[in-house]
Amino acid sequence: MSTITVTTWSLRQTSPADLRPARGPVAGVRIVRAEVPSPEFSRFLYTAVGGDVRWTDRLGLGYEQWAALLAALVVETWVAYENGTPAGYAELAAGADGAVEIVYFGLLPAFRGRRIGGHLLTCATARAWDLGERWPELSATRTVWLHTCSKDGPHAMGNYLRRGFTVFDTKVGQEPDVLSPGPWPGALSRPLNQP
Repeated sequence: MSTITVTTWSLRQTSPADLRPARGPVAGVRIVRAEVPSPEFSRFLYTAVGGDVRWTDRLGLGYEQWAALLAALVVETWVAYENGTPAGYAELAAGADGAVEIVYFGLLPAFRGRRIGGHLLTCATARAWDLGERWPELSATRTVWLHTCSKDGPHAMGNYLRRGFTVFDTKVGQEPDVLSPGPWPGALSRPLNQP
């Protein structure tokens, strides 16, 4: 199997004051927490958002493994909807010592470039900072962090930097060169019908 060189950047904020909010999105966009853990819905979001940028780390997980991930002490899924249609999501996970990771973040391809991503990242980051208010067993958030890589979309890093994240680590490595896993051939090139 052939490999590709992938650069991975880790970014963080160390204070809620680091967050620089994006302008609001277009009308009809809402950000809602998916409060009922659903392996089916989470896997849909994962494959629909990450399919064209080769997210593969969770593709081999079975239903019980997805359920276990969602049932971890504190995992929250925040979903962006445009006029009732899922447009993207962010998955937050509480770690040790007040660290909250934005584990997954992104938009379905048809919703990119429409001012939804900055708004979703603003909301997800704010929810990471106030996670302890919703989960009393947690200590207050001390840092919010995430990672992005050279396989992600061309605007990902810029969005993170504009929201106030700073790079604290960079790694370069080899990964298998896998085909885009979905959602199905040709789906990513179709334009979204606008009302």
